[in-house]
Amino acid sequence: MIVNGVKTDSIPADDRGLAYGDGLFETILIHAATPVLLEEHFDRLEHGAGRLNIEFDRSDLLQDIELLSSDLPDSGVLKIILTRGSGGRGYRPGNNVEGRRILTLHPPPDYGSNAENGVSVFVCQQRLASQSVLAGIKHLNRLEQVIASMEWPDDDSMEGLMLDHEGNILEGTRSNIFWAVKDSLYTPDLNEAGVEGIMRNKIIKEIPGTKLSNKSTLEVLEKSDEVFLCNSVFGVWPVSRIRFGEKRLDFKVGQSGSFTERARNVFHDLLTG
Repeated sequence: MIVNGVKTDSIPADDRGLAYGDGLFETILIHAATPVLLEEHFDRLEHGAGRLNIEFDRSDLLQDIELLSSDLPDSGVLKIILTRGSGGRGYRPGNNVEGRRILTLHPPPDYGSNAENGVSVFVCQQRLASQSVLAGIKHLNRLEQVIASMEWPDDDSMEGLMLDHEGNILEGTRSNIFWAVKDSLYTPDLNEAGVEGIMRNKIIKEIPGTKLSNKSTLEVLEKSDEVFLCNSVFGVWPVSRIRFGEKRLDFKVGQSGSFTERARNVFHDLLTG
C-alpha cells in the first residue's frame, strides 16, 4: 500500500474518508502490467475532487504509481482512494487539511466463464436517492450499493439493477446498463444519481448516436432487443435474463452486429491496442 508516496501498511484512524466517507475512489484494471484507461480515471478523480473541493495533483498520483510499478501484476486491479485527509471530529473540515492518496493492488476478480455468455440480473429493492451534487462522481459513500448487494438472491445472479425512487432505471450495483430498441442504443442519464462509469462514457463515445434516457422504467426493458452491462474492470457483459417480482425477461445473446458485440469490441480494442 502507498499512502501519500510512502509504502506503509496503515492509515490514520482520524482520516475523514473513514469517518465520513469524505473522498473519492477509482478501481482500475491492470492488463499486461499496465493500468488501463488511466488518464480517464484521473480525469474523473479530478472532476470529483473539484466537486468536493478536495486537493488533487495528477503528478503526485503518477509518482505513487511509479513506486508501485515493480509490484504491478500482469493482471489485477489498482484501487486509488483520495480523501480530504485527517481533520479531527466534526463535519466541518479544517482550513489546512492535507489530502490523502491511498493506492492498493488486488488480484483480478473471478467472475467465472459464464459471464461471457450472458448474465442473470435481478432488480434490487433498495433505491438510489437523487442528489445532483454527488451524481456522476465516484464518491466513498456506497452504502446504498452495500445494502442492495445484501439482497443477492443466489449464486446464479451476477448483478443487481438499481432504480431511483420513481422506479426509473439508473445502473447496476457495480456497473452501468445499456439497452437497445430496434436500431437505437440507450443508457440512463445520470444527472440526479449514479456513477458515470469510465467504460460507459467510452462506449457512448465509440458508438455514435447512443441516447441518454432521462426517465425509463423497467417497462422499456420488456420492449428491448438486447441489454448489456459494463464497467472498466470486467468490460461488457451481455444480459441473458432479468428477474423482477414474478416477471422474467430473457434476451438473445451472441447476435452478430448487435450493439452488445460492438461494445465488447470497444473493450477488446482497449486491451489489445
